[in-house]
Amino acid sequence: MHYRTSRRSLLTATAAVAATAATGTTADADPRSRDHDHGQGRDRQLKKLIAHMSIEEKIGQLFVMRVYGHSATDPDQADIDANLTDLGVRDAAELIAKYHVGGIIYFTWAHNTRDPHQIAGLSNGIQRAGLAQPTPVPLLIATDQEHGIVCRVGYPATLFPGAMALGAGGSRDDAYLVGRIAGSELDAIGIRQNYSPDADVNVNPANPVIGVRSFGSEPGAVARMVAAEVQGYQSSRIASTAKHFPGHGDTAVDSHTGIPVITHTREEWERIDAPPFRAAIAAGIDSIMTAHIQFPALDPSNDPATLSRPILTGILREELGYRGVVITDSLGMQGVRDKYGDDRVPVLALKAGVDQLLNPPDLATAWNGVLSAVRSGEITEERLDESILRVLQLKERRGLLQRPYVDARRIDRTVGTRSHLATADRIAERTTTLLVNRAALLPLSPRRRTNLLVTGADPASPSGTTGPPTTVLGKALTELGFAVTVLSTGTSPTAETIAAAAAVAADMDAVIVGTYNTAAGDPQGRLVAALLTAGAPVVQIAIRNPYDIAYLPDVGAALATYSWTDVELRAAARVIAGRVEPCGRLPVPIQRADDPAQVLYPVGHGLSY
Repeated sequence: MHYRTSRRSLLTATAAVAATAATGTTADADPRSRDHDHGQGRDRQLKKLIAHMSIEEKIGQLFVMRVYGHSATDPDQADIDANLTDLGVRDAAELIAKYHVGGIIYFTWAHNTRDPHQIAGLSNGIQRAGLAQPTPVPLLIATDQEHGIVCRVGYPATLFPGAMALGAGGSRDDAYLVGRIAGSELDAIGIRQNYSPDADVNVNPANPVIGVRSFGSEPGAVARMVAAEVQGYQSSRIASTAKHFPGHGDTAVDSHTGIPVITHTREEWERIDAPPFRAAIAAGIDSIMTAHIQFPALDPSNDPATLSRPILTGILREELGYRGVVITDSLGMQGVRDKYGDDRVPVLALKAGVDQLLNPPDLATAWNGVLSAVRSGEITEERLDESILRVLQLKERRGLLQRPYVDARRIDRTVGTRSHLATADRIAERTTTLLVNRAALLPLSPRRRTNLLVTGADPASPSGTTGPPTTVLGKALTELGFAVTVLSTGTSPTAETIAAAAAVAADMDAVIVGTYNTAAGDPQGRLVAALLTAGAPVVQIAIRNPYDIAYLPDVGAALATYSWTDVELRAAARVIAGRVEPCGRLPVPIQRADDPAQVLYPVGHGLSY
């Protein structure tokens, strides 16, 4: 039985936490003692808040959940229907009232992120619902805003180059700026936890799930960039999240659909995978996300790391000394569901050392699974309290208990401002990497090569609000003085499409072709070959992974942009036209297509004019 005080007194307790945070204590002149007393006072208040929660509320506080709709209380009918089918509730407010969830994750596909003012309204509605509970607690609203190929909040928010592009730029100052500016924009719309940066070291070019989401293949370089971005985000009151522990960079299996096995030895893990996480911890990282991977050298049980006590408690907590929040990757991913049922996965994750349970496929099953484990004594109430305290400490540290709501007046002064957009453009220019430039083909002059064909792949925008790539490149090159014809061919062009593109290319002064993860014998390679036979010089742009050039040896020039968001493509256009110098350097090696044991272009390769 839990004694409940009034909502007013609980809000007073929450306010006391804020007051403690703001004033500290003055009982001791030694600042270390003051910091200690401050922390002790804060934690006492947070523990009082936890003591007022029922078991059901405590369990709910551990879950971070999706919900459909642009509004917390008045979503569109289609989103109400989706919520009723998926969650058994109509909207976010009902979800919070029923399950007491401690966080919400925003997705574009869940219609949470239409525009900044709508997002801010949704965030405030969620916080009103959280503070209307019997034990009022603000929710930690989160999203995946990695930039580059993973973005949930699109235009008019500022979109920056992603991790591998920043790795190509090599500037820790730029990584910090991305975190600070992007963090300020997230904060303005009520998103207070970002699942970024990716701390994986991408040593496997065939990695289907990480790739350009990583800063690169050199552990030390990745560690420096991770630390800088963490500091940038957290300087803007955003809880940053390093992922995916203990390291997802050397896998050929996507953990969304299967269970990857990492074959690194313990010594290789220490040398390759661990440094970025150590750097994140040293930088004061607020949260670390687990990986749904098997890592036999760290835990021979074949449990995924998300459910591994030797990995999460033994290594992360005890060896690395991490004291912050541990969050799972999505529990809807197949990599964590292969071995145990959906009712057992959250229980085993908590027993392994997890604090936040992210997005289970069926919330009722997961929530009741934890409740059953508590009632049976498998998980103690003290164990719940331990994780809730860490999450509340994070919320207090990032100002959420003091300032749960966002002020709509800040949005237009903060989100997508002219200065932020200009900074994104300048950073992107420092990342574009020139890999090949035969016979000094680049830069192109609109006086000498006036007529250009822009063609190639047009993948859907990562944010849903930019692109398509050929159109963006065509517009940017037109503004730079060229006469441009745009012809989209897609990632798998047909023979007819290839022939049509080659016919247009025959009348052009040069061809710009975007490729998207091409491989030996695929249709994109046949497109490039046909364009080359048409006679005009061909400039190839790898708009995702930089490895495409290994399969396209005859192009006149080749660049890597590491993503196809507008900011990176516009920068590539300025490089092509010679308005800026290419200065990016490969953060990963490119191996030969015919002999992967041989390096075609090493880490650090990059040409200039």
